[in-house]
Amino acid sequence: MDITLLSSEIFIAILGLLTLVLGLALPKKAKDLVGIIAVWGLIFILIEAIFSFGIEASLFNGVYMIDSYGSFFKILFIISAILVIMSAADYLVRFENRKTEFYSFMIFALLGMVIMAAANELITLYIGLELMAVSFYILTAYLLNDELSAEAGLKYLILGAVSSAILLFGISLVYAISGTTVISEIILNISLQPLLVAGIILLIAGFAFKISLIPFHMWAPDIYQGAPTPVTAFLAVASKAAAFAAMLRVFVIGLPIASFDWNFILAILAAITMIVGNLVALKQTNVKRMLAYSSIAQAGYILVGLIAFNVYGLKGVLFYSMLYVFSNIGAFAVATSVEVVAGSTDIKAFNSLGKRSPFMAAIMTVCLLSLAGIPPLAGFVGKFYLFAGVIQAGYLWLAFIGLIMSMISVYYYLNVAKAMYIGESQDVTPIIPSFSAQLALWTCLAATILIGVYPAPLTNLVQSAVTLFL
Repeated sequence: MDITLLSSEIFIAILGLLTLVLGLALPKKAKDLVGIIAVWGLIFILIEAIFSFGIEASLFNGVYMIDSYGSFFKILFIISAILVIMSAADYLVRFENRKTEFYSFMIFALLGMVIMAAANELITLYIGLELMAVSFYILTAYLLNDELSAEAGLKYLILGAVSSAILLFGISLVYAISGTTVISEIILNISLQPLLVAGIILLIAGFAFKISLIPFHMWAPDIYQGAPTPVTAFLAVASKAAAFAAMLRVFVIGLPIASFDWNFILAILAAITMIVGNLVALKQTNVKRMLAYSSIAQAGYILVGLIAFNVYGLKGVLFYSMLYVFSNIGAFAVATSVEVVAGSTDIKAFNSLGKRSPFMAAIMTVCLLSLAGIPPLAGFVGKFYLFAGVIQAGYLWLAFIGLIMSMISVYYYLNVAKAMYIGESQDVTPIIPSFSAQLALWTCLAATILIGVYPAPLTNLVQSAVTLFL
């Protein structure tokens, strides 16, 4: 076996341990170096992952796959981690002496996500998921003196443990029927019977929690609001993409439609998620909580691609997951900067942001309109793929619901824009984020616009990644 095929995973693990050790060993004045090492280390790993894209190999007797699909999500996760860490530069003062451990837990969560996306075996997938989840349990409660953060951490720990148990129970039932946990071999050894149906339903429930589909969303609003804002951004974007990456591999390769008509169950869940997520978001007065319900609705949109089960749909899942990184992290990065100055993410804290920081207000507006699917931004192209795929698959009613809910979402996104440009504030002091936060914001803005105007490079990348399923 060629161990160099696992170079990205090995480098991520070493970087996580290195930041942890340096955080303990370096004197207090030198601890800022840990953040620089973390970012540049991740940039190096990102470059290595990009150059490794297209390599195809099977490791450990088919347990772990090196393929374009896993590499695509690996690149997505690393980009997310870099942008979140850069945008969090000003926020990390709140962590005091514990900010070096923040980098370590972020990197360990990243490693769990990479394992989830590449795992071709259910137990390996579960280990990656737990590595990611345990890191997030700690990060969610990272503000020691904040009651909301402590509450969020406890809720996430309890509900996350329950959902993991449900997922593991589903895995055990599928194993009982198929006699294997290797995803690509499951379909060869199963027959439709009640025990298999129960296992599939439990798997759907477990994954539905991780991607916050309604009615498995109960954890998301409180945890998104209570967790530190950079953690919320990483949780909303990368962990959701990791769950979708694993879910596609399990259901498209291991449990295709011929075994059980699970796509009808997912269609109902997607419809309810899009409707409830958007309608509840209309009433929110806290931007983090609004973005939480928005991310619930976005999960419904992405799920539409899996339901379509065709080229357009599967391409849409990957395409939308990538653009969602830039649009959502851009919005959360602005919210982070506002919270650092105002101490709150209530919509009133965004009043007069257009005067205090015109470029941040513009970035926030563009990112939110992209999430709403307004052309010519990236979100429009992503939703086009998703809805085209689901219409082609015969689910016209689901595409219709998605289009209506996208139009409704414009209202609550523009509420934020209204506060930024029309709302009045007594404090008109300019808000100037750190250089690294500004660089992350400009990256999100540029990618959101460029992917919308010129989607061809990302489309070609996605096309290479989905060949695994075609």
